[in-house]
Amino acid sequence: MSEQYGSDNKSALQAKFDAQKIAFAPIMFQAAKALRDFGILEFIRNKRKKGATVSEIAQSVKISEYGVKVLVEAGLSLEMLMRTDDKYFLTKTGYFIMSDTLTRVNMDFTHDVNYLGMFRLQEAIKNGRPEGLKVFGDWPTIYEGLSQLPEQVKKSWFAFDHYYSDVAFPEIFPIIFKENPKKILDVGGNTGKFSIECAKYNSDVHITIVDLPGQTAVAEEKIKEAGLSERIDTYTVNLLDTKQPLPKGYDIIWMSQFLDCFSQEEILTLLTRAKEALAPDGALYILETYWDKQKYPASTYSLHATSLYFTAMANGNSQMYHSQDMINLIEKSGLTTDKIHENIGVSHTLIKCTL
Repeated sequence: MSEQYGSDNKSALQAKFDAQKIAFAPIMFQAAKALRDFGILEFIRNKRKKGATVSEIAQSVKISEYGVKVLVEAGLSLEMLMRTDDKYFLTKTGYFIMSDTLTRVNMDFTHDVNYLGMFRLQEAIKNGRPEGLKVFGDWPTIYEGLSQLPEQVKKSWFAFDHYYSDVAFPEIFPIIFKENPKKILDVGGNTGKFSIECAKYNSDVHITIVDLPGQTAVAEEKIKEAGLSERIDTYTVNLLDTKQPLPKGYDIIWMSQFLDCFSQEEILTLLTRAKEALAPDGALYILETYWDKQKYPASTYSLHATSLYFTAMANGNSQMYHSQDMINLIEKSGLTTDKIHENIGVSHTLIKCTL
């Protein structure tokens, strides 16, 4: 069956207008964030049907009338605000920019983690390296430097990472615990969020987190705080070192929002090592967001944008994949795609792989 994404049904006038939106997008993004952060959107919302004048807004948010004026006028073209006579009113888009958690997480991630480094996107594509990461430090990938990023950058990175995974946990646990696993290997477990929630869900399971030294050090602190040190331990390894095998003897190998951090060649080596480590009756579970599996265009748009974060900031060679890319790699590694669970959490797909 053939696939088709996108269309070219716009009029020339609309297409040219959309082209201008793209041309000025970085500038208008900053205006949208300023409208949110200065409290302008919230003030206008509180005025509801009465609306608010530039003077009223300026007096409330404590910035100049000039500053308010340029921002609210940008808000008109951003369709975040409407104007009747001299009064401004909030639109639905403005409401979501102000109040929607998903939108806030995405905006903060874009601004704090990506904005400065994205200037080097073309350089990153040419060189196959995360050239934008240089704005924060000299690391080969963002993962080696994650614990050393500026606090606000780190906060926005983890908020973005956790938002998409956390809401999926309640749907995942009944699936992976159906066969009563006793030992789980959490590969790329980061700060231990999944492992801690997993141990709370099932009091008999033992979990090992596999990750880089910086991540396992943070995870160990979180595990200790949760009082779960007896059932969760860590295994420090550079997963890009293909000579280092994964620990064996686990019923489940778990990879959540992990494989999208690697190139297809690197994913194949990780899947092959998972196959070698898997118990005969065990299963590898892969939780990812695939751009072709999204219910809404907004989700697909967000994933395509996130791919560019991987290109410029994270590692220079990975992306949010099409689901068939992953299935092809699973088959190439010698594993079998046993079952696929779709529409989990915000936008995830869970693939169960067996020998």
